[in-house]
Amino acid sequence: MTGPSIECAEQLSFTALRELPLIEAGDDLAATLGNALERTGITLRACDVLVVASKLISRAEGRFVDLGALRISSRARAIARRVELDPRVVELVLDESVEISRLARGVLITRNRHGVVCANAGVDLSNARPSGAAAGSGPWALRLPEAPDHSAERLRRALAEQSGVPVGVVISDSVGRPFRLGSVGIALGVAGMPALWDQRGRSDLFGMKLEHTLTALADQVATAAELVAGQAAEARAVVHVRGLRFPNEEHCAKELVRAPDLDLYAGLPRSRESDESS
Repeated sequence: MTGPSIECAEQLSFTALRELPLIEAGDDLAATLGNALERTGITLRACDVLVVASKLISRAEGRFVDLGALRISSRARAIARRVELDPRVVELVLDESVEISRLARGVLITRNRHGVVCANAGVDLSNARPSGAAAGSGPWALRLPEAPDHSAERLRRALAEQSGVPVGVVISDSVGRPFRLGSVGIALGVAGMPALWDQRGRSDLFGMKLEHTLTALADQVATAAELVAGQAAEARAVVHVRGLRFPNEEHCAKELVRAPDLDLYAGLPRSRESDESS
């Protein structure tokens, strides 16, 4: 059993696009990226991939939230006291979540609407203010894109129409992990490239068949791109990737989400606080 025919060159290139403007609600992101590709001196080729930070998609889709305008529920206030977080942030996190996974002082881990277990449901407080916000409004937050796979597909189609070649799009975000320090990139949305690389059935150096090798290709690409994009004030939110070869097929990031009955992490005993607040 083998998955799509995928090739990875011995040397991949990861190039951040130059001079991206601050994205606002309603901006034509495909046109903006096309201009940035031209400024960076890149002409798209078949099987190139663009890794786009989810924040750009959220800003273009107007996913801004004025925290000062939120009505805070009693549940959000109770959880906020327990974890010592802003109750407005907790209210927004609960609205973006399907369940609380873990909570502790300063920590609120949930399973968000996209099936991803992460801190604060992926709600972002940095660079989250719309440029036209009224004085005195806010503080501001950004929700994740409403439907990242659909957003990736729309962008893929627009880029393919501009360039005339099939390309891949990964919408990325940074998440922590329960058993290791530090964050890594993951693919929230995928279009035009495989999310998973199923290598089961291939032979190793000694002729043994691989039985369990299922590689999260889109997550690997998202993480590698973060090394170029940065995490602070670099303003390099889109990375061009070259050197992969894959079939032009329909795929999505939902392929990466483990089914609930196979999610061993979800089956771990929860803290008493988490049980009481779920």
